[in-house]
Amino acid sequence: MSHYRRDYTPGATYFFTVVTYRRRRFLCDGDLRAALRDAIQLTRVNYPFVIEAWVLLPDHLHCIWKLPDGDADHSTRWKLIKRRVTNTCPRLHKPEWMTASKTKHRESTVWQRRHIEHRIRDDRDFSNHCDYIHYNPVKHGLVNRPVDWPYSSFHRFVKLGIYPQHWTIANPGTLNFADLEME
Repeated sequence: MSHYRRDYTPGATYFFTVVTYRRRRFLCDGDLRAALRDAIQLTRVNYPFVIEAWVLLPDHLHCIWKLPDGDADHSTRWKLIKRRVTNTCPRLHKPEWMTASKTKHRESTVWQRRHIEHRIRDDRDFSNHCDYIHYNPVKHGLVNRPVDWPYSSFHRFVKLGIYPQHWTIANPGTLNFADLEME
């Protein structure tokens, strides 16, 4: 049995990666986006958190959350969000893909079992992860510029003056994405 070491630092800021099962490409579908938005809102009622940055791609998402002081339970939040999305979008479940392990863990075939987390260490780490999040649609060949991807907090960052509207990484080699790659 695998034992995963998770970081549970109360009140911390975390970078997350969440991936669909078998890398299916449905996260940008309208019904899924609505279900995800609703699941997040419902979860935040009892388990609040602040979304600092976000990008939604067809088969995975990245985000940065700030948890409340004294609270480190990101696992329950992700479990609730995933469950609510799964229950809202039953078309995504593929019974023929069920395994004994998925049945045992009461899972469906919508999400990969776990999420990946990284605790943000400082302002530089935060900035690097925001750049990674916002550049991710370009990295995956979905658009040529971050401003062209609609499912991202990039547009909020532009409104706040954090990025110029036509921000991009002139030389992607300047960001060490290998250190940030968690998918």
